Formats: sequence, C-alpha cells, structure tokens
Amino acid sequence: MIASGFTAAPVSQFFFFGVIASSILVSITDTKYLFYIQVVPHLWQYKQAWRLLIWQSCYNNSTELLFAAMSLYHLRIIERLWGSRKFASFLFSVLPPTLLLPPIVTTMLRPLTFGAVNHLPAGPTPLIFALLAQYHAAIPTVYKYRIVTSRSVSTSSSASEDQGLVLSDKFLVYLLASQLALSSFPGSAIAASVGWMVGVAWRGEWGPGAWGKWRLPGWVVGEKKANTGQGFERLRRRLEGEGSGTGADGRSEGEARRRTLGRGILDQFRGAF
Repeated sequence: MIASGFTAAPVSQFFFFGVIASSILVSITDTKYLFYIQVVPHLWQYKQAWRLLIWQSCYNNSTELLFAAMSLYHLRIIERLWGSRKFASFLFSVLPPTLLLPPIVTTMLRPLTFGAVNHLPAGPTPLIFALLAQYHAAIPTVYKYRIVTSRSVSTSSSASEDQGLVLSDKFLVYLLASQLALSSFPGSAIAASVGWMVGVAWRGEWGPGAWGKWRLPGWVVGEKKANTGQGFERLRRRLEGEGSGTGADGRSEGEARRRTLGRGILDQFRGAF
C-alpha cells in the first residue's frame, strides 16, 4: 500500500481536486454566501431548503481547505485497501445522512443553547470524518514513538527512565482532522461528530439492511466486466491439452523404455551365444 501520489486511488484523486477546484471557483465568483447554513434566517425564515443539498460542495475558508486536502490525501489509503468501487459506493451511501443530519442537529441545538449554535460552515467535513472512522478501524498502526518530556532517575539503580507521550504513525492524520473539526467551532465540530457517527454506523451495519452491502455499478469507476465463461473455457481446454500431451509423452517414454530393456536382454543373449 505504500505508493506515492494517488496511485490506485482515482476516486480519492477526483474528490481531492474537486474540492479544491470548487472552493477556488466559489472564491473567484464571490458566491461563498450561498453555501454555508444559518438556521436563522436561512432555514426558519427564508425556507432555503436547497442549501441542504449544496453546503458540502466547497469550503469557504482557505484554512479549512488546507486541512481537508491534507486529510483526504492521507485517507486515500482506504481506497487502495477496498478498491475504487467499494470506496465510491461508501461515499454515495453516507452522503444522504451526512447532508441532512448536521443541519437537523444544529437546528435542535439552537434553542437549547439560546442561539449560540446557529452556524454550519460549508464543506464536506462529515464525509471526511466518515472516512476517518474507516481509517481508524481498518488501518493498523505501523510504529510508535515517544516524545520525551522529562527524565527521572531511579533510586534503586543508576538507570534513568524517559517519560513522555507515546504516539503512533497515525497521529498526524488525527491531528489534521482535529484542526478541521475545530476550525469553525461549534458548527464544524457538529459536522465532524455526525460524520464520525455515520461512518461507525455504516461499518457496523446499523442502518438499513443493504446499506453497507450496496455497490455502484462497476462501469461508474471504470471497471470492465470480465467474461468469466470464456475464460474458464479457455482454461479448461488448455488443461485438457496439457493433460493429453503429458499422457502421450508418458506413453512414448514408457514404450521407449521397454524397447530399450528388451534390446538389452537380446544383446546379452547374442553376446552369450
């Protein structure tokens, strides 16, 4: 799985550059105000339900875009592990709940927090954290290292013990994701939490029966359907040909061996007489 760039990860590459391109386009056209959500006035007063469908299309902040792009680059390993078809199917499966649940949660929390929770920033943060949940569960830790903060000397011996934080190679991915979750607090934290829970639910198959088993058609990600019937037929013919050839060679070798033995016996008798 160690490969540079987006090798064997075309869906991740499309997601990566798509988010960057859309964010730049929105910034150039000065249409950022169309993508974020405020419960009041966008949903309650103006009834702009169309924002529920487009709020994950881009990022309005360059800092959020930077951390999201770096997180997506590290999470491309999920596609290499699963394959492009399963990876794209996962994104399409979790897209509807990650689109609708964060605005619903924000709407429910607004009266409980006396209006403090009202803003939901634009960007596919829930999708990234749904992927992060798969990364946490499926990708093992390769190595660990310690950041020494202090050193204590044992009284019983002259040896010293290093004390500090023990981290793994996955720490950088979690650090980038945490920066993304806290970039527009509390709205970004709500989106990240909902995305993580949706990812865990998908992996545990807690949703509808076929939620985690549904797959996109192979042609969507460029997979070609192999004609397995012709392949098996060619394999069968080749094996039969090799088997018949081996049998004929064995018989010819056996006959040659018997003729050689008979000739040897005749030669012995001829020499005796």
